[in-house]
Amino acid sequence: MGLPRLGRRGDLFFTRVRDRADMESSTSTTTEPEASEPSRPSHAAIRSKRLRTLARARRLAVVALLVAPALAVVGVDVGIRGQRLAELPARYVSSYFGAFVESTLLWGLLLFAASARRGAGRWVFATLFVVLATLAVGAQTYFHGQYATYLNLDATLFGTSLSDSLLGQASAEGGNLLLALAGPALAAVIAVTLGRRVLRPGRRIRVSAFLLAPVAVVAVFLVPCSYRSVQASTPDIIYFHAIGGLVKELTGVRTTAQIRPGRRHPPVLAHVAARQTLPRNVVFILTESVRADAHCSVPTGDCAIAPKTNAAAHGRLPLTQLRSNSSTTAIELAVLWSGLSPTESREALHGAPLLFDYANAARMETAYWTSHHMMFANSRLWVQDLPTRFQCGATDLDPLADIDTGGDDDRLVSRVKAELPQLREPFFATVHVGNTHVPYRVDPDRSPFAPSLASKAPEDNESYRNYYRNAVHLQDEWLGDLVDFVRKGERGARTVIVFSSDHGEAFREHNQLGHTGSILEEEIHVPGWVIAPEGTLTAAERANLESARARPIFHTDLAPTVLDLLGLLDEPSFAPQLAAMPGTSWLRPASAPKPSLLTNCSGVWGCAFRNWGAMQGTLKLEGREWDESWHCFDVAKDPGEKDDLGPEACGELLSVAERTFGGPPSQP
Repeated sequence: MGLPRLGRRGDLFFTRVRDRADMESSTSTTTEPEASEPSRPSHAAIRSKRLRTLARARRLAVVALLVAPALAVVGVDVGIRGQRLAELPARYVSSYFGAFVESTLLWGLLLFAASARRGAGRWVFATLFVVLATLAVGAQTYFHGQYATYLNLDATLFGTSLSDSLLGQASAEGGNLLLALAGPALAAVIAVTLGRRVLRPGRRIRVSAFLLAPVAVVAVFLVPCSYRSVQASTPDIIYFHAIGGLVKELTGVRTTAQIRPGRRHPPVLAHVAARQTLPRNVVFILTESVRADAHCSVPTGDCAIAPKTNAAAHGRLPLTQLRSNSSTTAIELAVLWSGLSPTESREALHGAPLLFDYANAARMETAYWTSHHMMFANSRLWVQDLPTRFQCGATDLDPLADIDTGGDDDRLVSRVKAELPQLREPFFATVHVGNTHVPYRVDPDRSPFAPSLASKAPEDNESYRNYYRNAVHLQDEWLGDLVDFVRKGERGARTVIVFSSDHGEAFREHNQLGHTGSILEEEIHVPGWVIAPEGTLTAAERANLESARARPIFHTDLAPTVLDLLGLLDEPSFAPQLAAMPGTSWLRPASAPKPSLLTNCSGVWGCAFRNWGAMQGTLKLEGREWDESWHCFDVAKDPGEKDDLGPEACGELLSVAERTFGGPPSQP
C-alpha cells in the first residue's frame, strides 16, 4: 500500500522524474561504448539515478514530517520523565503506544490540512495546529515543572474555574509560563512552514484532511487515556483528555461548586517586635477528616485508634469541645490561618494576612509542610506566596502521589524531621498530614479494626467505618513519631504543639457520607489538644487554657491563640486585622459565648449543595438544602442531634443566621 496521492503537482513531479529517468536510461543503451574503453555510466544515467533518489527522499520526507510532531512530543516526555517511562510495567506500554498513535493521527491530519496551497481553510487548521501544540506541550512542560506530574482530568475538575486558574497562574509566574509556551509555538510554526513546502496536498487529499482533522480534534478530547498516577500516555493526549473532561463539566449545570481558592493578595505588614511573655516556638499539627471520636484528645491508658500519639503526647491539655467552622478543608485553612469567619467575602479572605505573614513581620522563620496534593482545588495558588523558609506538597514527596490521599504521611514526617531543626528560633511551623482523606490510606498488616471494607454500600457502612479507623490508626504511627521527635529534640522544651483536624467525617448518621455535606456534629466536632512544656506558659495562661477543656470553642479561636503564643496579639499595627477576627485566645480569660457562624459555602469554596448555620454555646442552628426549615439542637443533651427543638429554641441564633445567610439553605 503506497502513500496517499499528493495532488496533481506532486504526482506530476514524480511522473516527470520517472519518465525522464526511463528515457535517459533507454538513450544510454543505444550507444555502445568503444571496445577499447571501459564501460562507464552516461551522464544521463547518473542524472536519472539522482532524480529517482530525490523522489524517494521526498517521499520519506513526507512520512518523516507527518510523524515528526508526535515524535517530538515523545522526545519532550523522555526528557522530562525518561527514567519513569523506561520503568513502565509491560501492561502500560501498549497504553502509551496507543496514545502515540492517537497523537500521530491528530498532528498528521492537522498538518496536512494546514499545508494546503490555497484556501482560507488552511489558515484555520494552521492556527489550530499552532495553538493546540503550544498549549498541549508548553502547558504540560510548565505544569510538570511545578507539580512533578502532568496536568490531568483530576486537576482540572478539582481546580478553580478555568479562567481564574489561567489568570491566577499567569499573574503568579507569567514569565516562566511564557517561556514554556514559546518553544512549542516556534516549533509548530516551523512545522507548518515546512509542511507547505514539502507536503503540497492536492484537492482530493486536501478535502479528506479537511474532513478528518476536525474529527481527530474532537476525538482527542473525548477518548479515555491513562492519566492518573502512572500516566502511561503522551503528555499531549493527557492534556486534551483533561480539557475535554473540564469542558463536559462546565457545559453541564453550573453551580458555585466552581469557586475555588486563588492567589492571595494580603497587605504588606510593617516589621514589628514580638512581645512573648515567655520564649516559645509554635508547631501546629493539622490532620485531615478525623472526627472527635476517632482520636483521643484526653490522655488515656488505652487509646486503641491512636496509641502512639496518645503515648507521645502525654501531659497534653485537651480541648474536648472544639469544632471547625465548616467541613471543607479549603475553608478551614482560611479560617485557621486568617482568624476570619468563613462567611467573609472572597476579597476579605484573599486579602487577609495569615499566621505566616504575621510571624514573618516579626522576623520569625516559618514553614508549611503538607502531604496534600497541591493540584487539589489548585491549592498551590493559595499557598505559593507564603513567606516560608520550608514548604512542600504531595508531589515533592512523590511525583506519583494520588490527588485525593496525597503523598505518604511517613515521607512527610521524615521531611519535617530533616528541616525543622534548621529553623531559627522563635519560629512558627505547620505540619499538615492528609492520608485520612477519602479514599483513605490503609495497610492490611496494620489494620486492627475488623471487619474492614472499602465498600461504600449502605449495608457495609460499619465495615467502611472500620476501614476509615484503620487509616487513622496507620497515620497515628507517623503522628506519634512526629510528636515524639519535637518533644525530645533540643528545642522541645521551648516548643508549644497545637493539634486539631480540619473537619470530621460522616458515616450516614444523618444519611450522608464523607464531608462538606453539612455542619452536623460528625462533620465539625474535631479533636484538639495543646502540649505546653513547663516554662512556656505563665500560670494565668495555663489556667485559662485548662478552662477551655470542656467549653465550646471553635477554629476561629486558633489564630488569636497562636498570635498570642507568638507575642503578636497585642501589636498595635495589627489592630485593623485583629479587630476582624471573631475568635478569642485560649490563653486569655473566657468571655461570654458569642454566635459562631458555620458554612460550607464560602468565598473560597463553592458548595455542591447549600448547608449552613450558627452555634452559640451548646445550641446549634443548622439547615441543608433539602430541609424545609432550620433545625435547632442542644449538642450537650443531644450529641447525636436526633431531637429537633425547632428554630425558635435557638433564640438569637435564628436572627443571626437569617441576617447573615438571608434564610435557610432551602430558600433559593
